[in-house]
Amino acid sequence: MSRRQAEPKLRAQSPARAEGACLCGAVAFEIGVPARWAWHDHSSATRRAHGAAYATYVGTWASRFRFLRGEDNLTRYEDKENEATRSFCSTCGTPVTYQRNAQNINVPRALLTSGSGREPRYHIAIDQMQEWIYLGEPLSPLKGFPGVVWTRGRKKRGP
Repeated sequence: MSRRQAEPKLRAQSPARAEGACLCGAVAFEIGVPARWAWHDHSSATRRAHGAAYATYVGTWASRFRFLRGEDNLTRYEDKENEATRSFCSTCGTPVTYQRNAQNINVPRALLTSGSGREPRYHIAIDQMQEWIYLGEPLSPLKGFPGVVWTRGRKKRGP
């Protein structure tokens, strides 16, 4: 048997956990990867909670989630209308968790410092998507402002 045949094949393994944290770092957590699900949430409640056009979430079973620090630094908001609980860092205001039941925990994808092992392929509340959301139209650099791009207006046609 050749040496090449005797050596076991090694595969690159992805980490079993992904860590995340709020803006100020007071709250940190980890989830098991791959995450169970991922989606873009366009609902008005999520839009207001995040102050953004939509939020991208990854979700996991509660048994695959744990706080590394700062759980006592969270402020919780019970949204009775949507039957959900949202938690926020009480120091910086970052949205940290979104739960509709005790078995599942969802976190904003943007808080994770590494891959979640799950691509967001679903859009929730697409009927609530705002008309001002960026839909991939061509962008051009804004002269004199490095790192800023803009959507050029359409050229008007003459009479």
